[in-house]
Amino acid sequence: MIKFEHSVFALPFAGAGALLAIRESAYHVPGLGAKLAWILVAMVSARSAAMAFNRLLDADIDARNPRTKMRHIPAGLLSKQFTWMFTAAAALVFLIAARMLNRMCLTLAPAALGVVFFYSFAKRFTTWSHLLLGFSLGIAPAAAWIALRGSLDPRILWLTLAVTLWTAGFDVIYSCQDYEFDGTAGLFSIPRRFGIRGALVIAKLLHGGMLASLAIVLLSFGLGPAAWTGIALVAILLVWEHSLVKPHDLSRVNAAFFTVNGYVSILFFLCWALDILIFRKPHQ
Repeated sequence: MIKFEHSVFALPFAGAGALLAIRESAYHVPGLGAKLAWILVAMVSARSAAMAFNRLLDADIDARNPRTKMRHIPAGLLSKQFTWMFTAAAALVFLIAARMLNRMCLTLAPAALGVVFFYSFAKRFTTWSHLLLGFSLGIAPAAAWIALRGSLDPRILWLTLAVTLWTAGFDVIYSCQDYEFDGTAGLFSIPRRFGIRGALVIAKLLHGGMLASLAIVLLSFGLGPAAWTGIALVAILLVWEHSLVKPHDLSRVNAAFFTVNGYVSILFFLCWALDILIFRKPHQ
């Protein structure tokens, strides 16, 4: 039901947030290894709880959608009772991970779960549910910063915005597949409101905003050439992503959604990690 490898979308950006926090701590964070491990546990468990909850809430809708009717719950491969138990267990693991990090993480943990759960309701009442999904992933780098620093620096929120816009953009592309179904089912989405052609234009604008936000992060933290290279690679990959999908041809949406965005997050992280850990001097 949940592919853990799809955590690759948000996890590298959380890693970038963590690396920036380490840099701002002059590369000295007590108990760093344990904290990074608990960040990983928190990321995977929160995503797992959110995805399972989404599958539960959408089970009836998925059963009516030809594209999703073979998902585990509508296909009878998993029961709702089991999925509720899985959701609760994943949420509990997330709360434990937050407790092991610091007081601020634990205080904010219920709000974080509220954000990732609330997205599942959004397409029932707003065209802009894609941005809510984006924000669900976008809080990851800020959360990683809080986990290591115990406080929030407003500069890291530009990375939250970048991930929000990036995720919303590729979700708009992905949701073009359900353009006709959303209309008949009474669901809301950008493709339903603006059409597939208009939705693809909006996706490009969202990804342009992502690149601008990444540049602001880079300038705010004084990063160098390797980080700029990361932004350039992300831009090239996003151009490739948009070239794969046409208003009259959605056959390569899965390649654009899964493959390209996996490369985006991984290459971004590698370039920024090089800049932060190897090419730049410790923050003074």
